[in-house]
Amino acid sequence: MRHKLIVAAALALFVIAAGIASAEDALPKLTTTTPPFTEGIFPCTACHASMPPNKEKRTLSFHTEIQLKHGDNWCLNCHDAANRDMLHMANGDLIPFEKLYQVCGQCHGNIYRDWKIGIHGKRVGYWNGDKTYYLCVNCHDPHSPKFKPLKPLPVPAGPKEIMKIKGTVPVVIEDKKLYVPEYDK
Repeated sequence: MRHKLIVAAALALFVIAAGIASAEDALPKLTTTTPPFTEGIFPCTACHASMPPNKEKRTLSFHTEIQLKHGDNWCLNCHDAANRDMLHMANGDLIPFEKLYQVCGQCHGNIYRDWKIGIHGKRVGYWNGDKTYYLCVNCHDPHSPKFKPLKPLPVPAGPKEIMKIKGTVPVVIEDKKLYVPEYDK
C-alpha cells in the first residue's frame, strides 16, 4: 500500500512538472527595444574606466541633469560600481541595460508581472506572433519615474460642430506641432 502511494505521488509530481514545462515552452519569445540612451553617454566606461568607483552616497558633480526622485534610492542601488556598462540585481548578478526590466521588477514585482503578460506597457507586433516589448525606460525616467502632467487635447468635434470648422490652428504640445480645429462662433 505504501509503495503504491509513493508511486502515485511521484507520478503526480511528474505530471505537474511536465505541465509547468510545457506551459513555459508555450510562452512567446521576449524581444525588447534598446534603451533610449542620451547620445554620447553610453558606454559608461568611456568616462568611468579611468575613475575609481566612489560608493559614497552624495550629490553628483557630474550628471547634474539627473534628479533622483525614486524612493530612497542611490545610483549604485541599480548601477554596478565595478562595471559601469551593467546594472546589478540585489544579489549582485550583473544585468545588461537591455534587460533592465529584471532590475525594475525586484521592487515593482506586480508591475513587472503585468508588463510580462501585456497588461502594463507598450508592445508592438502581432497578436498571435512576434512582439516587441518596450522597456520600462521607454516610458518612465528611471531616476524620476512618475509621469509629468500632460496638457489635454481639445475635445473632438461632434457632427454638428464639424460643419462650423473654418480652419485649423497650430498648437505646440511637448515640442510637437498639432493642428486643432478653429470654429465659427
